[in-house]
Amino acid sequence: MARRDDRIEHLLRRAGFGGSPDEVAELAQIGYQAAVDLLVFFEQAPDDIDARIGVPGHVGVTTRGQFSPDTSITDARQRWLFRMVHTRRPLQEKMALFWHHHFATAYSKISDTYGGTLATRMMAASGAYNGPKSSPSGQIERFRLNALGNFYDLLVAVARDPAMLVWLDGRLNVRGTPQENFAREVMELFTMGIRPSDNAPNNYTEDDVKAAARVFTGWNLSVGARGTNNVNDPTLAYDYLYRADRHDTGTKTFSFDIYPGGGRTITSSGEQEGLDFLLACCRHPQTGPRLARKLYGFFVSELQPAPQAFVDRIAGTFYSTNFDMRRVVLQVLLSPEFQDESNYYTRYAWPVEFVVKSIKETGWTGFSVDSALSPMLAMGQTLFEPPDVNGWETGPGWFSTGGMLARMNFAATLTQNQRFNLREAARASKGSPESVLSYTLDRLSPMPFDSPPYNELLGYLRAGTNWTGSDAELLAKAPGVTHLVLASPEYQFV
Repeated sequence: MARRDDRIEHLLRRAGFGGSPDEVAELAQIGYQAAVDLLVFFEQAPDDIDARIGVPGHVGVTTRGQFSPDTSITDARQRWLFRMVHTRRPLQEKMALFWHHHFATAYSKISDTYGGTLATRMMAASGAYNGPKSSPSGQIERFRLNALGNFYDLLVAVARDPAMLVWLDGRLNVRGTPQENFAREVMELFTMGIRPSDNAPNNYTEDDVKAAARVFTGWNLSVGARGTNNVNDPTLAYDYLYRADRHDTGTKTFSFDIYPGGGRTITSSGEQEGLDFLLACCRHPQTGPRLARKLYGFFVSELQPAPQAFVDRIAGTFYSTNFDMRRVVLQVLLSPEFQDESNYYTRYAWPVEFVVKSIKETGWTGFSVDSALSPMLAMGQTLFEPPDVNGWETGPGWFSTGGMLARMNFAATLTQNQRFNLREAARASKGSPESVLSYTLDRLSPMPFDSPPYNELLGYLRAGTNWTGSDAELLAKAPGVTHLVLASPEYQFV
């Protein structure tokens, strides 16, 4: 049962949510390059996950009436967790999570403005659950569909996204009273960043924020575009609408180049002004390096800054391919830095990563992803609810005392739920405490244990018994040692 290829296991932890020993072995047979291609060019794998919700053999969901992830945020969260556990396209879901953090948008503000049903549609609507008069795709579905697409196209989609138009007040941005929130964040958080280094001047000025806000006047939200104003009408949806009569037609000049060759004053008009500005943000000389550093932290390591050589290579690919994120991420996964064994287990597992990997590796028979929602909140992460425009505080910030206790409690709940399955799975290794522990560590994917914690796990298996490998011993010990591994510091890294 031993895992056969550390590189493949590392790849699945970072470019997905972990993998079972069988999944690791299957990819190991085709080799690392082919495995990367399979993950990156994910369209060759079927996207049939939604059809499998509620099908025996899969993790469960908890329904409260009809399962409706387009209108119930609880169901939307369950749907996404289900997809993460069972997807045949793990990198697509992983990148949707990356973009959710990068373009952080919180359901609660939208719900406070438009109510829970419409807020859920704006955040989570998908073709799998829409009727004939469907809503526009929700924000997370846009991220999923453009997971490895063109960054400029994604940025335009975000600027027109109904959830973003509410979250950063674009719906209120009109001539005479420009709203600066989106203009500021598109430069500070989504593209170039504040400054290239601590001692360098800012990449943009306050006058740039004011000018950019005027660029996006009229990029507003339609009101009940596809139905009535009754929030219970299943055809009701809000969508992007450009309103020319609300657009500021005055001159907009910036401190950085808008056009190749040095033009800093926007020469187009109307809605095209915004498109020109967003393209300039993509071309900005600090956008590529900033994305490269962020991808390094997400895929490679959080324990050290990205080497300049890595930043230069990835940023170079970003610009030379006209912002093709598929080629960018492909180069990340094939980079020597990503494959370097010293970078294994150098990323702190986000709560959602910990939960999904635990379910995938421990088992799910009779378990519902609904049971993970409250524990994830206690761990510090709720899907569709980043705390602010900066996204979540990643890295060691996940590991407060309360957050670690929540992880330990979730591990206890999951292993208790799976205790009979864990006993059955351990039967073939029941000969000794050592063999049970070896089996458990092969089934799971913690970072290697040093001798003291390894001996503590072995001591737990040996305690209070003259080992016989009986059913009673396995039922008592196999779930317990699985719980200890899931709750260990070694399991909190990916």
